[in-house]
Amino acid sequence: MKNILLAFGILVLSSQLSWSQKKRSAKEIEKLKSEVAAVVASQEKQTQVMIDKIFSFAELGFQEYESYTYLTNILRKNGFEIDSAVSGIPTAWFAKWSNGNGPVIALGSDVDCIPKASQYPGVAYHKPMVDGAPGHGEGHNSGIPLNITAALALQQLMERESITGTLVIWPGIAEELVAAKAWYTRDGLFKDIDICIFTHVSSNLEVSWGQAQGTGLISVEYTFEGEAAHSAGSPWRGRSALDAAELMNVGWNYKREHLHPLKRSHSIFTDAGDQPNVVPSKASIWYYFRDVTYEGIMEMYNEANKVAEGAALMTNTDVKSKILGTAWPRHFNKVIAENMYENIKKVGLPTWSEADQQLAKAVQREVKSKDTTGLSSELKPLGIPSEEIKSGGSDDIGDVSWTVPTVTLRFPSNIPGLQGHHWSNAIAMATPIAHKGATAGAKVVAMTVMDLFLKPELITKAWDYFTTVQLKETKYQPMISTSDAPPTYLNTDIQKQFRPQLEKLYYDETKYDTYLQQLDIAYPTLRD
Repeated sequence: MKNILLAFGILVLSSQLSWSQKKRSAKEIEKLKSEVAAVVASQEKQTQVMIDKIFSFAELGFQEYESYTYLTNILRKNGFEIDSAVSGIPTAWFAKWSNGNGPVIALGSDVDCIPKASQYPGVAYHKPMVDGAPGHGEGHNSGIPLNITAALALQQLMERESITGTLVIWPGIAEELVAAKAWYTRDGLFKDIDICIFTHVSSNLEVSWGQAQGTGLISVEYTFEGEAAHSAGSPWRGRSALDAAELMNVGWNYKREHLHPLKRSHSIFTDAGDQPNVVPSKASIWYYFRDVTYEGIMEMYNEANKVAEGAALMTNTDVKSKILGTAWPRHFNKVIAENMYENIKKVGLPTWSEADQQLAKAVQREVKSKDTTGLSSELKPLGIPSEEIKSGGSDDIGDVSWTVPTVTLRFPSNIPGLQGHHWSNAIAMATPIAHKGATAGAKVVAMTVMDLFLKPELITKAWDYFTTVQLKETKYQPMISTSDAPPTYLNTDIQKQFRPQLEKLYYDETKYDTYLQQLDIAYPTLRD
């Protein structure tokens, strides 16, 4: 294994030695970084429009068709080549622009939203735009606009200064289902990438290295099949698939007592029969199995398979399972993170207005948050590996992080102290809070990419950490096989139900300066 890693490191190094980048002094590099940050600042209007536009689409995972068309059209107009429907996912795409032989830097972020999180932006209490509809209660409407802003600023200076290299922009489709990035990695979409910078909405400007807090997971749907019968006339002739699904649920709930505290598991019934007077011949239950290690995830998965088999035996039904998504535990690159944090300190947090803080504090009070201090005013320190591993959420950027040196920049476009995956997390996401936070994040990304282009030794060191530290004891193994297909049918019916109502509310930037203006919302709108 060490010989393989050494050979791989030599290959990467030899590739970097072929780059014909002009040598620049430290002072010249800092000047160019200041310039690219200024270009980002000058594009804040376009950043705002993109953020508000994606917010108004409110598209769930695998249904991001409006977002796909809108974002790829912007990139095409700016000279990017678009590879569409990658990995068999209709709304997935990779965009590429090259200025000659040099580092290939990928910028990724998610784009999907949350079920039942529809919410008027800038309104500090629950007010759905469309009752029951999806909404950006995670803030994924801000990340790709941030990356596009950074890329277009870099593009200007790269052309002017003859800086060689390639920019790749890609979306994390259906991240809330953790159902795309594992397919990207399986299909080799990152094999020619030197460095990946991922961005994710947060309430501060921060980056970390090493194993991230939180979990990886495998998402599995179990489907039971039995025999229908008249529930009152001849129930003894039926074999209830719903009984089997419920018994699996009961069996797994007993298993929870014996799960390690770092593990997480949750489920929903996706098919529970058609009507009470028919014994259900088909029923399905969908699980997320989470742990802080790959081995722990697969152990839970194997145990759940046995519980499913037992439920099928008890009910004389058949069971089959389907993997709907996976996410490896995340590990981020130390070299890139340390470099990025220096740029974070130079950019700093946005200057929040009194209106911004009023909205933030009002929302915190509304959801009874323990944090009632408003928006962040101090940067967090560089995140370093913790001696105590903590459980928590997952993100399929983990699969990418085990394929190419990767970091995640978290940028301050949302309000601290909210519960996440909730209508309250949508309130800030088409307001000046989101716009300012994304502009700050775009400056950091642009400056960091400029460092990577002009200091190839950073890439060499990043790969050295990746091969000799990160991969020293852990080997990435995809949880999906070559035959597993992404579940692109998910959310189809929900989006179809609400899209006609949402379309009436799409942001028209040709008529209105901001989405708040189009919706006739005074900023901020507070309880009386």
